[in-house]
Amino acid sequence: MMRKNNYQKLAFMIMLLTILLVYQKHTSKEKEPFPEIKFIIDSSVPAVIRDFNPNSLNHKQWQELGFSEKQASTILKYKDIVGGKFISKEQLKKCYAISEEKFKEIESFILLPENHKKSLFKPFKSFEKNKLIITGKFNPDHYSTADWIKMGFSEKQADAILKYKSYLGGSFISKEKFKECFMISSDHYTQLAPYLILPSETPDNLKKIIKNHYSEKSTMQHQPFDPNNLGLQEWQSLGFSEKQAQIIVNYRDRNLHGRFESLEDFQKCFVISAEKFKELRPYITLTASLAKKENIQQQKTDFSKIDLNEITFKQLLEFGLDEKSAGSIIGFRKKLGGFVTKQQISDTYNIDKEIVQKLLDIAPLDPSAITRYSLNDAPEEWLKNHPYFKYSADKIIFYRITNPDDKKIWKFLKLKPEYEERMKLYLK
Repeated sequence: MMRKNNYQKLAFMIMLLTILLVYQKHTSKEKEPFPEIKFIIDSSVPAVIRDFNPNSLNHKQWQELGFSEKQASTILKYKDIVGGKFISKEQLKKCYAISEEKFKEIESFILLPENHKKSLFKPFKSFEKNKLIITGKFNPDHYSTADWIKMGFSEKQADAILKYKSYLGGSFISKEKFKECFMISSDHYTQLAPYLILPSETPDNLKKIIKNHYSEKSTMQHQPFDPNNLGLQEWQSLGFSEKQAQIIVNYRDRNLHGRFESLEDFQKCFVISAEKFKELRPYITLTASLAKKENIQQQKTDFSKIDLNEITFKQLLEFGLDEKSAGSIIGFRKKLGGFVTKQQISDTYNIDKEIVQKLLDIAPLDPSAITRYSLNDAPEEWLKNHPYFKYSADKIIFYRITNPDDKKIWKFLKLKPEYEERMKLYLK
């Protein structure tokens, strides 16, 4: 038994020494550095990225730039909050869904100015009405009505631009000729010029061709005509441009109450040059015009039965208002969507208040047909265009996202009592 115990003790001692040697050897070695860990991250930017206007991107296109579905939704919601359009890179950068690193990756491709002075202190101000959406260089000869509308023009403006191109022979020819389009304002041309794929100036030989074309038109033979019976197409067939024809018709219908009563009336139209009048004079017939004038004078309007929300421009002239006053009343009524009180008519700018007051004393006003909304359900376009709402439109749109209650929205707006009172004329 003793021998067995001695063996066990010896085995234990050997095992203990072995453990001590191994531990000493391990602690004597220098510690090796922990291996560096590198994470492989897929690039958040597509392999090929082009210049883009963030105002033109939809949900899917934001995702194609490397944003998640939730981030894309947040960016689009943020765009609505700031007025429906991003006006600068600085404004876009403030969107919390776009990290600083991500913004640096896409910054050089963004087609927006670096900053916008107005945006620094008007967070709810809409983008300028005349600001166009231009995605890159383009040839205007290839643009359709839909393309011009997408850029920011109205349907009527787009049609007029295409008619002007057709008038030039199917091509705008040069930036010089494109600028002459009456529908392109100087502000619009300044924005468009750097992107137009057109020669800067019209070639000299082409100028001669156009000049000869007009000369041939001016020497054409005419048939007798009554200027009171001609429409736009007939005036153009006499050698006038579409714009000149429209001015002549407007001059006749608005300034002369629908009729040229004499050759002198015809000659006074400023788009009819002395040479053109001399060319047309032998063919002008104004027979029976006096009889028609007498017939018109016999037609009297009973203004006690004419609703002020339905009275026409000609009827206002008949009552005794001048064109400026009549135009102001009709224009203001159209913007409002109809008058609710007679005081609104009296407060209209550029009117003869004495004559207007006489009209208000005679004619009735019926506001029952006016469309009214609540602040919560009013269409955005209506809010932004209505004279009484447009300066608060962006705030109303912003507040009603989280507070769809009229009373709370009024509380947030903090308007002067007189402003609130006139806005409520058009609310339910």
